[in-house]
Amino acid sequence: MDNRMFLRGTVMETKWINESMFYHIYPLGFFGCDMENKGGDNESHKILKLIDYIPHMKYIGINALYIGPIFQSATHGYDTTDYRRIDTRLGTNEDFKKVAQELKKNDIKIVLDGVFNHVGRKFFAFEEVRKHREGSQYCSWFSGLRFDFNNSYNDGFHYDSWEGHELLVKLNMQNPDVRNHLLDAVEMWIDEWDIDGIRLDAADCIDLQFFRELKQRTTAKKSDFWLMGEIINGEYTRWLQPDLLDSVTNYSLFNGIYNSLNSKNLCDIGYNVNREFNNEWGLYKGKLLYNFVDNHDVNRVASLINDPKDLFNVYSILYTLPGVPSIYYGSEWGIKGHKNDGGDIELRPTIDVDNIPIENQELVDHIKKLAEIRKNSVPLKYGDYVQISNECLYWAFARNFNGETTVVCVNTDDNPHHFSFNYNGRQYDIDVNGRDTEIV
Repeated sequence: MDNRMFLRGTVMETKWINESMFYHIYPLGFFGCDMENKGGDNESHKILKLIDYIPHMKYIGINALYIGPIFQSATHGYDTTDYRRIDTRLGTNEDFKKVAQELKKNDIKIVLDGVFNHVGRKFFAFEEVRKHREGSQYCSWFSGLRFDFNNSYNDGFHYDSWEGHELLVKLNMQNPDVRNHLLDAVEMWIDEWDIDGIRLDAADCIDLQFFRELKQRTTAKKSDFWLMGEIINGEYTRWLQPDLLDSVTNYSLFNGIYNSLNSKNLCDIGYNVNREFNNEWGLYKGKLLYNFVDNHDVNRVASLINDPKDLFNVYSILYTLPGVPSIYYGSEWGIKGHKNDGGDIELRPTIDVDNIPIENQELVDHIKKLAEIRKNSVPLKYGDYVQISNECLYWAFARNFNGETTVVCVNTDDNPHHFSFNYNGRQYDIDVNGRDTEIV
């Protein structure tokens, strides 16, 4: 497929990530799997149902899928026990190969979860340590391993874990054998399933040298392979380096969108976006961050937003700002979900692929329309960001690329608003309905 774009008599290279609109699936929840892997080799083949879901994803304009975690684990998927085997609650490696082939036939890119900071307690090397203690050849695979302390599982030794959750055993990334074990697995994912990228779980906990090696190994396989890190707090420039990661999760934007709409104070989100993407001095100018309004770890946006009418502006903003937009499965229907006592089950519901929900079709069609607008707008995919006006209730900004401009006007008031301004020598007069956005 020709990856060139013809624009006003010139030719430019297109990048698949700029062209992408993501769908995010947490598969163990999506397919209604047991939350505990009871072991054995009885594969469910549930993941094959994803093939039947492809038409829905295509209907709303999706052309990239972030799915994960999918590898063998004992519980929620982030306690990996085998990096080379699809979780038996989902299916087999051959099942996922069929799914991957169908996704590629439908021009949908594939990004998997890379859970590399930690493993589950049933990971083969950790079981060897439990069995042979100081005599195990794998003692150096784990961070903070000490045999003069105990842990809550009464193993008779201590180890580092992710945020004190001893189910998640921290790997020692200084050990080249550990790094090679993980990197070899990633190469297998590319060879077997032709994946296009990885979302790196708990990226802020991982040694940067591992990311350098990961970048080298993956780009040797695929020059446009994409690495995106889960970073929740702080500035992202440490990870957004040419030899490290291509993108990170934009949690700052996630919080800003729903808070600004709830408070009817677009000045907050405007300030935040200007800080990140101003075309002259923005922190991440020229970078493509992963934008989302909910995911498997946070409350659903339909539960965060005070008025369901504002969901339309939520997604209008998501699809028009710099970055890559992502829909968390089911949120296109306005599904609600709260973390209850720290639990995530309500955030990760089962979807009956044979009876896809039809409620809130207006929101589904709005997202479909936004995808079409973004697909046909070069500035929305490649352009810089210029704030035109920001008056708390009303916000106007422009995306510019190679002489083309797309202007976005957001109205949070209940009443219509008339935007009138001159930008780049052109007069704009745009009427926007209450609680609506116009993209010109």
